[in-house]
Amino acid sequence: MNTIGLIAFAFVGSSKAIREEFDLLGITIVGLAMAFAGGATRDLLVTRIPLALQSPIEVGLGLLGVALAIALSVILTAPETHPLTLVADAIGLAAFTTTGAIVASEAGVSALGIVAIGTINAVGGGAFADILLDRSPFILFEDFYASCAVLGGSVYWIVATFEIAGGMAAVACAVVTVVTRFVAITYDVTLPTLQALRRVGN
Repeated sequence: MNTIGLIAFAFVGSSKAIREEFDLLGITIVGLAMAFAGGATRDLLVTRIPLALQSPIEVGLGLLGVALAIALSVILTAPETHPLTLVADAIGLAAFTTTGAIVASEAGVSALGIVAIGTINAVGGGAFADILLDRSPFILFEDFYASCAVLGGSVYWIVATFEIAGGMAAVACAVVTVVTRFVAITYDVTLPTLQALRRVGN
């Protein structure tokens, strides 16, 4: 799950940087930031050295995602909005939500901790990448994105609590996260703003 998430998020982050016309170094930095920032935050919360600093393989996987984004940008005119990028982002979201929930569970944190760490693992990198791109993190004001990770983490805790067959919690978490994300993309699902609720009330 971690491998899938690293490649997918490095790919998505690099695609965003390409759209903003960053140079090759900038593309690499944004791609790796999206791939590793969430996981590094997760590891710090459970008091362990971030995996990105322990294994060169982790960095290699991130660079593979960057290379894929650069290669596709030569073929496609708008790789950041291509269905392949949206699918990769949804898969990365599910993979990192699941990885974060597993790590949190093994660390013995509470139910809230499992959901929070799973969500941070999933969306932290994207938020950091948006900051590097000089814009507000999109998870805070648009799209049904972080909510998918919250739902996935919650399902992980519920299934793990009832001690259903080994591995089922991870599978359920990944499936719920990726399916809800695909539904949100397909039907343009968003959370309402306070202003929208006020307009409905009036």
